[in-house]
Amino acid sequence: MDTSSDLSGGTAATRPLRSRARAVMKAEVVAVASRLFDEQGFDHTTVDQIAAEAGLSRATFFRYFKTKEDVALDDLHELGRRVAAAFIAQPDGEQPWTALRHAFDVITEAHASDPERSLRFFTMMCETPSLKARHWQKQQRWHELLDPEMRRRLGRPPTPHDPVAAALVGAGLACLDAATEACLACNGTESLASLLDQSMGALGN
Repeated sequence: MDTSSDLSGGTAATRPLRSRARAVMKAEVVAVASRLFDEQGFDHTTVDQIAAEAGLSRATFFRYFKTKEDVALDDLHELGRRVAAAFIAQPDGEQPWTALRHAFDVITEAHASDPERSLRFFTMMCETPSLKARHWQKQQRWHELLDPEMRRRLGRPPTPHDPVAAALVGAGLACLDAATEACLACNGTESLASLLDQSMGALGN
């Protein structure tokens, strides 16, 4: 089953110029905001500061992002798409739970490439209730990306709201959250990949 074209979002060359310009501007705003969050903390950074340093008006800022939380979590949807694509790419003979764990390597490898940055983000999210709540809301949309492939791997009928597929995907995301919190608690002394193996292994046995 090849649904990679549905998940890719197209290449830069195939997207309209206006869309590419918008993506560049959003990336610049995210970069500015990330620096300010690191320097000042999330709560002490205002939308007006981000807009001013990015060379935007406040009104223009809100054309790109609904909230300050959305700036901090801008890449979450794209990350979900990459996890879904990795899930689809796993061998068909692999157990669904194992395939989901391997799909999460997209996240563990990103963490391993820059663990200090990841830990700063984990800390900021855990210390900011509004950010943590928005993260949860956005991550729930991953179900829309992961549930169909889980249903296919389970051999379930292609119907929406399948409780079995949804339960397994939800459990996988809960394990990912547990591993993230454990990684933060140990200050990264144990890898996110190892902690995720432990959390998913507890349910897979």
